[in-house]
Amino acid sequence: MTTAAQTIEATTPAPSATAPVRRPGPPPRPRPLAVLVATGTSTAALLLLVALGTVLHHPLLIPPLAASMALVAASPDLPLSQPRSVIGGQLLSALTGFAVVAVAGPGLWSAAVAGGLALGAMMLARAPHSPAAATAVIVALGSPPFWTFTGLLAASCVLLVAAGRLMARATRRTYPVYWF
Repeated sequence: MTTAAQTIEATTPAPSATAPVRRPGPPPRPRPLAVLVATGTSTAALLLLVALGTVLHHPLLIPPLAASMALVAASPDLPLSQPRSVIGGQLLSALTGFAVVAVAGPGLWSAAVAGGLALGAMMLARAPHSPAAATAVIVALGSPPFWTFTGLLAASCVLLVAAGRLMARATRRTYPVYWF
């Protein structure tokens, strides 16, 4: 009489003693032109945010948007870099931050809760974007004016996605892989 464990052992192939175990390593070295284009696109997009913010007398460049642009420029194929995640993740996180401020007021404790809840909101919406969790923290710390902040954030995210599209055309790549 054989047990279930013996049956599983008998049907599972033994690992080959000669086959090396393949471990993931760092990503391949990018081509110099790809580095130049990604760096130039990222810098130009962030400078454009600064210029528009100066004209509008509102800061458009917040740290999470620099991280968002880095994802779009350096890893345009990742789910985190797609418009659904860049725009949707940033806006959902800002809304999460505003909701936490409405319930608990601004502050460090609220910022920590907002950052954590933002992750859950993005996951439920299938719009994961790790830099956006920091946007929830910024909202919960500073409690900016809702409509101004949200509108400018949306416009900034659209600008970053547009920069990614321009970069893709220049390099003959596909971005976005999907929209929504």
